[in-house]
Amino acid sequence: MAAPGDVEETQLQEMEEEEDDDDGGGGGGGDAGMEREMESDDEEGMGVESSEGEEGDSSEDEKENEAEIQRLEEQLSINAFDYNCHVDLIKLLRQEGELTRLRRARQKMSELFPLTEEIWLDWLKDEIRLTEQEPNREKVYELFERAVKDYICPEIWLEYAQYSIGGMASPGGLDKVRCIFERALTAVGLHMTKGATVWEAYREFENVMLSTVQPPPGSVPSHKQQELLSTQLERIHTLFRRQLAIPLMDMEATYAEYEEWSDEGVSETVAYQYKKSLQHMEKCRPFEETLLAAEPPKLAEYQAYIDYELKEGDPVRIQIIFERTLAENCLVPDMWAKYTTYLNRQLKIKDLVLSSHDRAVRNCPWTMGLWRSYLLALERHGAQHQTVSDMFEKALNAGFIQATDYVDIWQAYLDYLRRRVDFSKESSKELEELRTSFSRALDYMKQDVEERFSESGDPSCTIMQTWARIEAHHCKNMQKARELWDNIMTKGNATYANMWLEYYNLERSYGDLVHCRKALHRAVQCTSDYPEHVCEVLLTFERVEGSLEDWDAAVQKTETRLNTLNEKRTRVAVKEANLAQQEEEKAEQRRRAKAEKKSQKKGQKGSQVGDKRKAERSDYQEDWGEASARAPKRHRGDGNMAAEEDMETDTGLFGRRTPGAQRPAPPNAKKAQQTTAADAQRKQEDRPEARNDGNSVFISNLAFTLEEPEQKLRTLFEPCGPIEQVRPIFSNKGAFKGYGYLQFESKASVSLALKLDRREVGGRPMFVSPCVDKNTNPDFKVFKYNSSMEKHKIFISGLPFSLTKEQLGKLCKDHGTVKDIRLVTYRSGKPKGLAYVEFADEPQASHAVLKMDGLVVEGNTISVAISNPPQRNTKNQPGSGGAMMPRQAYSSRGKGRTQLSLLPRSLHRQSGSASKAENGTATKPAPATTAGTEFEPPAKPLSNSDFAKMLLKK
Repeated sequence: MAAPGDVEETQLQEMEEEEDDDDGGGGGGGDAGMEREMESDDEEGMGVESSEGEEGDSSEDEKENEAEIQRLEEQLSINAFDYNCHVDLIKLLRQEGELTRLRRARQKMSELFPLTEEIWLDWLKDEIRLTEQEPNREKVYELFERAVKDYICPEIWLEYAQYSIGGMASPGGLDKVRCIFERALTAVGLHMTKGATVWEAYREFENVMLSTVQPPPGSVPSHKQQELLSTQLERIHTLFRRQLAIPLMDMEATYAEYEEWSDEGVSETVAYQYKKSLQHMEKCRPFEETLLAAEPPKLAEYQAYIDYELKEGDPVRIQIIFERTLAENCLVPDMWAKYTTYLNRQLKIKDLVLSSHDRAVRNCPWTMGLWRSYLLALERHGAQHQTVSDMFEKALNAGFIQATDYVDIWQAYLDYLRRRVDFSKESSKELEELRTSFSRALDYMKQDVEERFSESGDPSCTIMQTWARIEAHHCKNMQKARELWDNIMTKGNATYANMWLEYYNLERSYGDLVHCRKALHRAVQCTSDYPEHVCEVLLTFERVEGSLEDWDAAVQKTETRLNTLNEKRTRVAVKEANLAQQEEEKAEQRRRAKAEKKSQKKGQKGSQVGDKRKAERSDYQEDWGEASARAPKRHRGDGNMAAEEDMETDTGLFGRRTPGAQRPAPPNAKKAQQTTAADAQRKQEDRPEARNDGNSVFISNLAFTLEEPEQKLRTLFEPCGPIEQVRPIFSNKGAFKGYGYLQFESKASVSLALKLDRREVGGRPMFVSPCVDKNTNPDFKVFKYNSSMEKHKIFISGLPFSLTKEQLGKLCKDHGTVKDIRLVTYRSGKPKGLAYVEFADEPQASHAVLKMDGLVVEGNTISVAISNPPQRNTKNQPGSGGAMMPRQAYSSRGKGRTQLSLLPRSLHRQSGSASKAENGTATKPAPATTAGTEFEPPAKPLSNSDFAKMLLKK
């Protein structure tokens, strides 16, 4: 006797063969048989070898498919939530005709995921073929009921109604067909583009039923027949009226059909409802046309449609557009979250809400937020405790992608268990279950989560903190709370001030003064991130609660701790200074070696070049300032001025090297390469009187490879106002040096141009700053950094490089009003992982530090502190109280951003007659005088070691 599975497979293969045969019955059977005999006779001589080859190929294909099927089944045994693996397995099994395994694969997938419309239709059609000869149709009905719950699919509803028509002969069959059609209209009748097909199928069915109750032509109907006929006609009238009251595409044709069908015409009420629906349909037509023209997944188009329906406020239409969106975007967690949130807050229908949550977690099981919302919805609608617990267990096995997701889902479940407890009783079954669940959660996080992710998902021990607060507040069990908090501190949290302050607040609220004082003393001893704040809290506590002895002990404790920390910080600063000094010395050695090589190359050139420079230097003395602001002529004993004069001569008046400073081109160089830079620059230099610093901006940090910089800068800054001239700076070989000057006709255009600062040009941020002559404005700075503590601003380090300013703003806005955010970047625009965030006031900044320090952002643990920039060295700045070095005279641009002089230190000379040396000796510098009096600079230039000593004495 054959197995049932083999019989079903044989039936399926026979049905497929029957579908392949076209019109095989009737009188054409003999002709078809004759044709087959002729074809077989023709094929006899064409070779048995080819058929044997085809059989061999087919057997090889079957072996390959079987191997692939086994591989997919093994993959699913490892990860049952692999959606694509399920789909591929079902396709292969259907192709091979493995009915038993195909049913099993479909069943497993349907238990984990809602099936798509295509998969359901294939499954239903296969089952319908197998049960055509069976009197029991209930299995197929059950399968249809499962299919219509997954998604809103008009095709599945039509197939369901069509299949039910085949069972009309059974008792109650007609009523069942009408019931299914009514359910279909409720589910998909409002579908703007596909709903009309369901309405038309229902009307067609009723028209067929009308033909069965009509009396034969020429006969007089009885009273009963007349009643049946009137009832059936009224059913069709009602369907027309209901359909015309709903906005559907192509509803004009339906109205015309009703006019033609109805003997009584269209009533005014129906016409009014039709016009109203037609107007609504015209409003929705642009959205439908956009959806038809868009490419999948059409999320933006669907979102615009949803926003429109939400604004209109019709709950039924909002639900249908959400369902249409999810039918095409079933793997988008955000859309499921929006839909379930709307159902929870607006409709609040239990069956609809819970079924939508169930579909959401089956489609996107990896999304913790959907599981958490499902648990809350189950509690909100009074589900059984066992149901909620089972759903939580499913969530734990769903395979979240982050360790923190497990912390959040445990928190949601523990919150649910806490709300079940009646804390007025000393002990109860619910309280014991809550404590057991807390213990299980801690074990789960320690074993399962850490083993899977190689990190703790709960470094701040939030679950344990919640348990401690519940024990202290609800159970009045401070002993247990202290034990829990002691475990928290032993897990690496004892160095954080916020953890100690949380424990202090717990003791302050539910404990006693002894433990409060003990907690603060331990905090002062252990805290390393914000010890000053903890010391301040201890002193405030003793000021309010303590005795004189307690106050003295607190003062001594805090002073000792802070002194120790200050000494440690000093040692770290000295170490960093030494490292910086070593790096500076290495850099100085490299600069010296480079300068020596350069001087050797210059010495090998002919004397003609040097003579030409001296002769032509006076022709290129104009700079950004007027003639009175020119650098003084070089004279012996004024090394700094001479160095600056040489720098101006090398770079020319506009930043480009002058012809006197250009090196002679190689003999084989092209003529265009020799003259391009000079010719382009002379056009600018012919009009030195047209230069105006007030109307100009300085542009820098551009790419050296920027092609046609003058034209590109002109195009970029044209919206700011009329441009008088653009002066990009080139090297002596005509290569662009990455900076230049731009002069407007009006001074008002400068402010608009400055707004383009940090605009990305060629993959780099372009710097735009005012054009200021630093000879006349030595203290001018485009951006002045604060050198004192900014208590309303926080400094964040360790940020991921991919974090944007908007994302950081969302992270910080929960802790106060964010006024400004500045991400620190390199000159190339690449982020450093640092940021400054300015809050409205000091308390908000302090709160942000306590809550955000140690937070994990995209896998990075960030550090947050109050902004406290290091003190700047002001000894060499004008106006400082220390000994001052004479300021060098810079060109109109001043020093570069590195603030380093390019002149070797050995060439520097001190200005002033008092510092001149005679016979190898130098006069001693006069002591520093009071402010406003002249001082005499030291005769000997300071070396790197001298600067290092000055730094260490600070």
